[in-house]
Amino acid sequence: MSGFSFSARLIQLGFVAIVGAAWHWGTVTGSVSKLLLPEPAAVWVAFSHLVATGQFWSAVKVTLLTIAQAYAIAVVAGILVGYLVSRSRFLTDVLEPIISGLFTIPIALFFPMFILFFGIGAGSKVAYGATYAFFPIALNTIASFSNVEPHFLRAARAMGASRWETFRHVLIPCAFPVLLNGMRIGFFICFASVLGGETLSSVAGVGRNIALAAELMEPARMYAWIAFVILTAITLNLVVSSFERHAVEKGAGPWK
Repeated sequence: MSGFSFSARLIQLGFVAIVGAAWHWGTVTGSVSKLLLPEPAAVWVAFSHLVATGQFWSAVKVTLLTIAQAYAIAVVAGILVGYLVSRSRFLTDVLEPIISGLFTIPIALFFPMFILFFGIGAGSKVAYGATYAFFPIALNTIASFSNVEPHFLRAARAMGASRWETFRHVLIPCAFPVLLNGMRIGFFICFASVLGGETLSSVAGVGRNIALAAELMEPARMYAWIAFVILTAITLNLVVSSFERHAVEKGAGPWK
């Protein structure tokens, strides 16, 4: 590990330690009501009880399946639309600003419409997460394919490469770093959207259990669920970032 990475890790661990110490101090001294912020020990006990129940794993399974379905739809649709748009300079000039403009609109405004069309079950969260995650994937796909060096494409055609061979051996390797970045952004947007949708209106899932704990005035249980989501998000971010860094370090270029 380089000196820079080691220093960065120390700063990150120090930040976590400061937050933990402030949390403990605030609850022990009574500076913050335990109804608003329970003690860390109480949250740990609540989390231990959650993990020991089938309800916890059932909720996690529902949420993970919903995220997987939404993300798969977003990736397929985003890459397909982005590729088709990027094949024409005219379509890129016309549609890329439209897609960018739509992405700036808070999709949460339309969440009631997803409930209306797909109900309060997992279907509305799949559609909601897929729609939100579609935009960064499509935009990064358009940018990555549009910026492939033209001489690579001309060289491939001169050597008799088919459209599929050009896509496989030229476009994908050249566009991969930017494409992967869009997929990473899309994944975490999908992750947040599904959990947010479950919190607002759902019959099952992690988000629904967070909202239910708040409704029942069970702060320790609510914070236990939130802590689980935060730890999961941090772990996923580390894994995805490590994969992305490894892929970029290998380099990108045609015929790799």
